[in-house]
Amino acid sequence: MAWPWSSPAPLIVLRGQHILLRLPQMKDFEAWQSLRRASMDFLRPFEPRWTELDLTRRVYSLRVRRAREEAEEGTDYTFFAFIHEGDKEVLVGGITLSNIRRRAAQSVNLGYWMGQPYAGRGLMSEAVGLAVPFVFDTLDLHRIHAAFLPGNQPSRRVLEKNGFVEEGFAKHYLQIDGRWEDHVLMGLTRERWEIFRRSAGHNRVA
Repeated sequence: MAWPWSSPAPLIVLRGQHILLRLPQMKDFEAWQSLRRASMDFLRPFEPRWTELDLTRRVYSLRVRRAREEAEEGTDYTFFAFIHEGDKEVLVGGITLSNIRRRAAQSVNLGYWMGQPYAGRGLMSEAVGLAVPFVFDTLDLHRIHAAFLPGNQPSRRVLEKNGFVEEGFAKHYLQIDGRWEDHVLMGLTRERWEIFRRSAGHNRVA
Protein backbone atom coordinates (compact mmCIF):
# COMPACT_ATOMS: atom_id res chain seq x y z
CA MET A 1 0.00 0.00 0.00
CA ALA A 2 1.64 3.23 -1.12
CA TRP A 3 1.48 6.11 1.32
CA PRO A 4 0.86 9.63 -0.08
CA TRP A 5 3.64 11.29 1.90
CA SER A 6 2.88 14.66 0.30
CA SER A 7 -0.75 14.64 1.46
CA PRO A 8 -1.86 16.93 4.31
CA ALA A 9 -1.71 15.22 7.70
CA PRO A 10 -5.48 15.60 8.41
CA LEU A 11 -6.11 13.04 5.64
CA ILE A 12 -4.79 10.27 7.91
CA VAL A 13 -7.97 8.48 8.93
CA LEU A 14 -8.16 4.81 9.95
CA ARG A 15 -11.63 3.24 10.08
CA GLY A 16 -12.71 0.03 11.77
CA GLN A 17 -16.00 -1.62 12.57
CA HIS A 18 -16.68 0.60 15.58
CA ILE A 19 -13.58 2.80 15.89
CA LEU A 20 -12.24 5.70 13.85
CA LEU A 21 -8.69 6.97 14.37
CA ARG A 22 -7.55 10.40 13.19
CA LEU A 23 -5.22 13.21 14.17
CA PRO A 24 -6.53 15.62 16.85
CA GLN A 25 -8.10 18.87 15.70
CA MET A 26 -9.00 22.09 17.50
CA LYS A 27 -12.69 21.23 17.22
CA ASP A 28 -12.03 18.26 19.55
CA PHE A 29 -10.89 20.45 22.45
CA GLU A 30 -14.06 20.45 24.56
CA ALA A 31 -14.59 16.71 24.16
CA TRP A 32 -10.92 15.99 24.97
CA GLN A 33 -10.90 18.28 28.00
CA SER A 34 -14.13 16.81 29.34
CA LEU A 35 -13.06 13.20 28.88
CA ARG A 36 -9.58 13.68 30.35
CA ARG A 37 -10.98 15.60 33.32
CA ALA A 38 -13.68 13.01 34.01
CA SER A 39 -11.09 10.22 33.73
CA MET A 40 -8.32 11.86 35.78
CA ASP A 41 -8.48 9.50 38.76
CA PHE A 42 -8.89 6.49 36.47
CA LEU A 43 -5.85 7.38 34.33
CA ARG A 44 -3.54 8.68 37.07
CA PRO A 45 -2.05 5.25 38.02
CA PHE A 46 -1.04 4.59 34.40
CA GLU A 47 0.30 7.90 33.07
CA PRO A 48 3.00 10.52 33.70
CA ARG A 49 1.84 13.13 36.21
CA TRP A 50 -0.47 15.84 34.86
CA THR A 51 -2.80 18.45 36.35
CA GLU A 52 -5.69 20.75 35.42
CA LEU A 53 -3.14 23.11 33.89
CA ASP A 54 -2.51 20.51 31.19
CA LEU A 55 -6.18 20.69 30.17
CA THR A 56 -6.17 24.33 29.02
CA ARG A 57 -6.96 25.35 25.46
CA ARG A 58 -3.48 26.83 25.06
CA VAL A 59 -1.75 23.57 26.01
CA TYR A 60 -4.15 21.64 23.80
CA SER A 61 -3.47 23.88 20.80
CA LEU A 62 0.24 23.20 21.19
CA ARG A 63 -0.50 19.47 21.22
CA VAL A 64 -2.54 19.73 18.04
CA ARG A 65 0.18 21.69 16.27
CA ARG A 66 2.90 19.30 17.42
CA ALA A 67 0.83 16.27 16.35
CA ARG A 68 0.44 17.70 12.85
CA GLU A 69 4.11 18.62 12.54
CA GLU A 70 5.29 15.21 13.75
CA ALA A 71 2.92 13.39 11.39
CA GLU A 72 4.11 15.48 8.46
CA GLU A 73 7.72 14.73 9.41
CA GLY A 74 6.93 11.03 9.87
CA THR A 75 8.44 10.85 13.37
CA ASP A 76 5.34 10.35 15.54
CA TYR A 77 1.61 9.88 15.06
CA THR A 78 -0.98 10.94 17.63
CA PHE A 79 -4.46 9.60 16.99
CA PHE A 80 -7.73 10.27 18.76
CA ALA A 81 -10.12 7.30 18.88
CA PHE A 82 -13.81 7.91 18.18
CA ILE A 83 -16.97 5.87 18.06
CA HIS A 84 -20.15 6.91 16.27
CA GLU A 85 -23.29 7.58 18.28
CA GLY A 86 -25.95 8.50 15.76
CA ASP A 87 -24.34 11.03 13.42
CA LYS A 88 -21.83 12.24 16.02
CA GLU A 89 -18.18 11.31 16.55
CA VAL A 90 -17.63 10.62 20.26
CA LEU A 91 -14.09 10.73 21.62
CA VAL A 92 -13.24 7.64 23.68
CA GLY A 93 -9.43 7.62 23.95
CA GLY A 94 -6.20 7.91 22.04
CA ILE A 95 -3.23 6.06 20.54
CA THR A 96 0.33 7.27 20.03
CA LEU A 97 2.96 5.88 17.69
CA SER A 98 6.14 7.53 18.90
CA ASN A 99 9.89 7.51 18.46
CA ILE A 100 9.81 6.06 14.96
CA ARG A 101 13.28 4.79 14.07
CA ARG A 102 14.36 4.02 10.53
CA ARG A 103 17.66 2.61 9.22
CA ALA A 104 18.56 -0.65 10.98
CA ALA A 105 15.84 -0.48 13.67
CA GLN A 106 12.64 0.19 11.65
CA SER A 107 10.62 0.33 14.88
CA VAL A 108 8.04 2.36 16.77
CA ASN A 109 6.69 2.62 20.32
CA LEU A 110 2.95 2.12 20.87
CA GLY A 111 1.02 3.82 23.66
CA TYR A 112 -2.69 4.30 24.34
CA TRP A 113 -5.25 5.65 26.79
CA MET A 114 -8.97 5.07 27.22
CA GLY A 115 -11.52 7.31 28.89
CA GLN A 116 -13.09 5.70 31.95
CA PRO A 117 -16.69 5.60 30.62
CA TYR A 118 -15.55 3.51 27.63
CA ALA A 119 -13.10 1.12 29.30
CA GLY A 120 -13.79 -2.62 29.26
CA ARG A 121 -15.79 -2.61 26.01
CA GLY A 122 -13.10 -3.93 23.68
CA LEU A 123 -12.72 -0.57 21.96
CA MET A 124 -8.99 -0.22 22.59
CA SER A 125 -8.35 -3.72 21.24
CA GLU A 126 -10.02 -2.64 18.00
CA ALA A 127 -8.13 0.68 17.98
CA VAL A 128 -4.77 -1.06 18.33
CA GLY A 129 -5.92 -3.47 15.63
CA LEU A 130 -6.28 -0.47 13.31
CA ALA A 131 -2.91 1.00 14.24
CA VAL A 132 -0.92 -2.20 13.67
CA PRO A 133 -1.51 -2.53 9.89
CA PHE A 134 -0.87 1.21 9.57
CA VAL A 135 2.57 0.58 11.08
CA PHE A 136 3.45 -2.42 8.93
CA ASP A 137 1.65 -1.74 5.65
CA THR A 138 1.71 2.06 5.44
CA LEU A 139 4.76 3.13 7.43
CA ASP A 140 6.61 -0.04 6.36
CA LEU A 141 8.21 -0.58 9.77
CA HIS A 142 9.38 -3.93 11.13
CA ARG A 143 8.70 -3.90 14.88
CA ILE A 144 6.30 -2.38 17.42
CA HIS A 145 7.30 -1.98 21.06
CA ALA A 146 4.76 -1.63 23.88
CA ALA A 147 4.94 -1.75 27.67
CA PHE A 148 2.50 -1.92 30.57
CA LEU A 149 2.54 -1.90 34.35
CA PRO A 150 2.76 -5.46 35.76
CA GLY A 151 -0.69 -5.30 37.33
CA ASN A 152 -2.47 -3.86 34.30
CA GLN A 153 -4.13 -6.99 32.96
CA PRO A 154 -6.56 -5.13 30.65
CA SER A 155 -3.56 -3.64 28.83
CA ARG A 156 -1.97 -7.07 28.50
CA ARG A 157 -5.18 -8.40 26.95
CA VAL A 158 -5.32 -5.52 24.45
CA LEU A 159 -1.83 -6.35 23.24
CA GLU A 160 -2.16 -10.12 23.23
CA LYS A 161 -5.41 -9.89 21.25
CA ASN A 162 -3.38 -8.13 18.55
CA GLY A 163 -0.54 -10.65 18.42
CA PHE A 164 1.98 -9.05 20.80
CA VAL A 165 4.08 -11.35 22.97
CA GLU A 166 5.96 -10.72 26.19
CA GLU A 167 9.65 -10.12 25.54
CA GLY A 168 11.06 -8.88 28.83
CA PHE A 169 10.78 -6.92 32.06
CA ALA A 170 12.29 -3.49 32.73
CA LYS A 171 12.94 -2.16 36.22
CA HIS A 172 12.07 1.51 36.78
CA TYR A 173 11.27 1.83 33.09
CA LEU A 174 8.94 4.86 32.94
CA GLN A 175 7.96 7.64 35.32
CA ILE A 176 4.28 7.12 36.15
CA ASP A 177 2.44 9.56 38.43
CA GLY A 178 5.78 10.85 39.70
CA ARG A 179 7.36 7.45 40.40
CA TRP A 180 9.72 5.27 38.36
CA GLU A 181 7.75 2.11 37.71
CA ASP A 182 8.63 -1.37 36.45
CA HIS A 183 7.05 -2.41 33.13
CA VAL A 184 6.40 -5.60 31.21
CA LEU A 185 7.84 -5.30 27.70
CA MET A 186 5.81 -6.55 24.73
CA GLY A 187 6.73 -6.74 21.07
CA LEU A 188 5.26 -7.47 17.68
CA THR A 189 7.35 -8.05 14.56
CA ARG A 190 6.11 -7.99 11.00
CA GLU A 191 6.78 -11.74 10.69
CA ARG A 192 4.81 -12.55 13.83
CA TRP A 193 1.98 -10.26 12.73
CA GLU A 194 1.72 -11.92 9.32
CA ILE A 195 1.29 -15.30 11.02
CA PHE A 196 -1.20 -13.84 13.50
CA ARG A 197 -3.19 -12.14 10.73
CA ARG A 198 -3.42 -15.33 8.67
CA SER A 199 -4.49 -17.28 11.73
CA ALA A 200 -7.14 -14.68 12.67
CA GLY A 201 -8.48 -14.69 9.11
CA HIS A 202 -8.69 -18.49 9.12
CA ASN A 203 -10.55 -18.44 12.44
CA ARG A 204 -13.08 -15.91 11.13
CA VAL A 205 -13.78 -18.09 8.08
CA ALA A 206 -14.16 -21.18 10.21
